[in-house]
Amino acid sequence: MIKELFYAANWYRKIKFGKKKIPLQTVLFINEECNLQCVHCNVYKLDNPIVKSYKQIEEELLYSYRLGSRFVDFEGGEPLLWRDGDYSLNDLLILAKKIGFFSTTVTTNAQLPFAHIQPDSIWVSMDGLEEYHDAIRGVGTFEKLEKNIADSNHKSLSVNMVINSKNYTNVEETIKYVKNNPHIRSISFNFYTPYDDKKLLFLDWELRAQVIDTIIYMKKKGYPVMNSMSGLKLMKGNDFKKCCWITNFILPDGSRLAECPGKKAGICDLCGFCMAGEMYSVFNFKFDTLFAGIKLRF
Repeated sequence: MIKELFYAANWYRKIKFGKKKIPLQTVLFINEECNLQCVHCNVYKLDNPIVKSYKQIEEELLYSYRLGSRFVDFEGGEPLLWRDGDYSLNDLLILAKKIGFFSTTVTTNAQLPFAHIQPDSIWVSMDGLEEYHDAIRGVGTFEKLEKNIADSNHKSLSVNMVINSKNYTNVEETIKYVKNNPHIRSISFNFYTPYDDKKLLFLDWELRAQVIDTIIYMKKKGYPVMNSMSGLKLMKGNDFKKCCWITNFILPDGSRLAECPGKKAGICDLCGFCMAGEMYSVFNFKFDTLFAGIKLRF
């Protein structure tokens, strides 16, 4: 941990005082295959979903590492479906550590058992409690999610809820559920960001501010919310300068982006990715955000 903290401190010195844009983490999409048909997503409609080869992913990991990234999140599609011959997701996790990444993360919809995978942390996509989650991801998906979370017995498993116009009333109950679930460490929040024509899911700004106030209140009360208060407050109005280059992204088609795909899509003014607020807060040395990051990664 000393080595990792030393690297992080040196990284901060370079980006803050050296004015360099060096990523600290990587979001790496390894496939487009998925086993759900979520209302907010078009991936399931693809006729020929991309599945990257082990060799391509190795090259992308090396590229990200050379940029300066030391934390990697494997995403899809559904990353648990990824295969390349005899290679499985665990081989990618081992590869990342061999290259030198400090920690690995997998984001999953938890529809498949995942007790066998060995990342440092797991994020499960959960859109509220059963009624709300199933309305977005399909009947029976919450039941599978609960079982696979309980069976995984992973020491660092958290859930992420994307808040939209259909599930925002369930935020408080979902936070309480997480606190009372012994298999879940914490919950993080994002807001739906419309990449396409599904603007009906977009939560208007006044309601977003009210929901964020509720999340902040519950965090102050000791509920296990991963987002920092500094980051959450910024997301109320979304009127801050983005520092999204702190994460580099590699898309399913192999595109290498120096920052969030939302910038390329021209939707930063509708941003609901709360990591934007977290990254700005890190850049400006907000202690609560730095502490949340250390707690998450180390």
